[in-house]
Amino acid sequence: MDIIEKRKSVRTYETTPIGEEVHASIMDYLHQEENLLGPFGGKARMEWIWAKSGGEDGKGIKLGAYGIIQNPQAYLVGVVRNDQTALLEFGYIFHKLILYATGLGLGTCWIGGTFNRNSFARELELAPGEIILCITPLGYAREKQRLLDATMRYVVKADQKKPWRDLYFDSGFERQLAPESAGKLAAPLEMVRLGPSASNKQPWRIVLSADRRQAHFYLQHTPNYSGNKLGFEMQRIDLGIAACNFELACREMNIPGEWTVNDPQLGVIDGHTEYMLSYKLS
Repeated sequence: MDIIEKRKSVRTYETTPIGEEVHASIMDYLHQEENLLGPFGGKARMEWIWAKSGGEDGKGIKLGAYGIIQNPQAYLVGVVRNDQTALLEFGYIFHKLILYATGLGLGTCWIGGTFNRNSFARELELAPGEIILCITPLGYAREKQRLLDATMRYVVKADQKKPWRDLYFDSGFERQLAPESAGKLAAPLEMVRLGPSASNKQPWRIVLSADRRQAHFYLQHTPNYSGNKLGFEMQRIDLGIAACNFELACREMNIPGEWTVNDPQLGVIDGHTEYMLSYKLS
């Protein structure tokens, strides 16, 4: 949970190369299949690509079109089949990887809609039906935050998180959930609230059951918003990020449970609300 609270989008990096031990640790993480599985067993492919100045031989990929990222040393690139049902699981897998990198002292930044995918596709062998969904630059955050970083955080309102009353509900959407009423699930819910989302729209809505044994996750779609030019809906990825933060916090607090898809038929806030999945305590 400390890592979840510490993680923030980093767009300006030091020119210090990524150390061999850190690189080896991430590669070892990527070689463990369980780290590439989503909550329902879906799989994504993650690749390490050195930036232009990265790697011992000096080779690597050029920045592409995302010019506001400065001095990245490498990238993690997420590849998945172009399937709407895979988006939530991808968000879960990629965010867990980002948190792992954060724990190693690296800066990261979720990028999904504004980068040159062709630049990265030339470095990878994509199977038929595969797409590069999201990337993150990697490097050591520059100690003094540049004005551009602060400006970008202001533009996307990264430091303005929605309050509990807008996100969480008790037994149904008719009653808001207060932190003191959430019991042992208060901390996992707070970790969800602190998570990143496309344009910081925070589209997750969560309803706790009356007995506090289930947490039902809903997607509050933003009308006419996809967040990219490929047509896939970034906000489904956001639900995967929320699920990741929630589950990892539950694990840390020794709250066992499992993910299920079983719509509790609680009704919805409006026509833009869609049930996605539930966490059921063991």
